[in-house]
Amino acid sequence: MNLETLTLELINGIKATTWQEFIAVCFGIISVLYSRKENILVYPTGIISTILYTWFCFGWWNLYAEGSLNFYYTIMSLYGWYAWAKNKDGHNLQMTFNNKRDWIICAVFFVVSWAILYGVLIKYTKSTVPFGDSFASATAYTGMWQMARKKVENWLWWVLTDIVSIPLYFYKGAVFTSFQYVVFTVLAVMGWMEWKKKMAAKDNPAALPPHNLMISD
Repeated sequence: MNLETLTLELINGIKATTWQEFIAVCFGIISVLYSRKENILVYPTGIISTILYTWFCFGWWNLYAEGSLNFYYTIMSLYGWYAWAKNKDGHNLQMTFNNKRDWIICAVFFVVSWAILYGVLIKYTKSTVPFGDSFASATAYTGMWQMARKKVENWLWWVLTDIVSIPLYFYKGAVFTSFQYVVFTVLAVMGWMEWKKKMAAKDNPAALPPHNLMISD
């Protein structure tokens, strides 16, 4: 597929976008912008988008893992909303880096999620993209869990999710949503850099990342 054909398909896909998908995309982008700024409004705006995408994935596109993912987003957004507002000690939840234990838990959580989702898609659904669908969903499951805990590394999981989702949604004919993930990729990289700068600006040495796990810009 050459650039001219790709551009034409993008234009036609945007023209064919329903108003429901347009609303979901707009609120999805707004939510990520709020997340970059560490603003709690990331959650109510995100919930609008995820509820709509749960409907789209199950009802329109047969992206079953992505549909379950968006349902998970909605539940975790409610949890994240609560966690960001106040933690158990009555203080605002603080942004932190992953330690070694966090990385191990993330890796296990991701691999197990991917394996389960892939197995379910193969055995119980008519998914035509089980590998990509399950991978994108597993990285996003991990990213959402990390975001709810205000871990800086949540952005790395979102970058992986977004990169895989671009061709996934394009293949399914959801061109405008595919374009949304291009925007999300850029915003996720910017979010990663912005949250790292916020951490670097803190005077608390304990908030700095473990030396062997730090990833430079």
